[in-house]
Amino acid sequence: MLLNCDLGESYGSWTMGLDEQVMPHIDQANIACGFHGGDPVTLRRTLALAARHGVSVGAHPAYPDLVGFGRRSMNLSADEIIASLHYQVAALEGMALCEGLQLAYVKPHGALYNDMMANPDVRAAILQALAGYHRPLPLLLQATPAAARHREEAAAVGVAVQFEAFADRCYDDDGSLLSRRKPGAVHDAQRMLAQVSQLQHQGSVTTVSGHILPLQADTLCVHGDNPEGVRAIQAIRALVDGH
Repeated sequence: MLLNCDLGESYGSWTMGLDEQVMPHIDQANIACGFHGGDPVTLRRTLALAARHGVSVGAHPAYPDLVGFGRRSMNLSADEIIASLHYQVAALEGMALCEGLQLAYVKPHGALYNDMMANPDVRAAILQALAGYHRPLPLLLQATPAAARHREEAAAVGVAVQFEAFADRCYDDDGSLLSRRKPGAVHDAQRMLAQVSQLQHQGSVTTVSGHILPLQADTLCVHGDNPEGVRAIQAIRALVDGH
């Protein structure tokens, strides 16, 4: 199972994440495209860092919401979503090529990601954006009980998909992530590693109510926003690699 992390999100004098400490331990870097974070210098440095460590790079596009870090939903039309994704993905792809890298996939950020999972119209617009891009790029989205349907939706327009699970988040019984407003939404280190092991060896998670929920994930989302997060990634890396 691969490890992916959101990186390249610093902007100007504002620093987000510990990219240099995280990059050696992951397989996929979801790199901001400038709409929620990531100025040009930051993106160039992050891409160069990924190249140095042999990490696959994906575009991490968002709603145009720098002030809210892309965490606020926006009522964009399908045409606006498609054009916005083309703009962001093409910008990052061009910068990646300058560093000798090929963009490998697209993973929406924040509210755009949440809306993609909850709203079929948003998901359809994102799929249309990727289907209409100048070359095929897979879409990375959340592994849920609806994964087979999501794969069929993507295949209908010629888009491949990769499914991700979350190491540190508790799952609700319907396969969604338990709201952060509820107790136990974020796992401590012990429960996090237990969930990673269960995903890797059993292809499932234990939900908030104790139910076993099958989830087939290609990649695992990890977070390196602080030193504790970096240590968690190192522990997950060792567990996934069998060390």
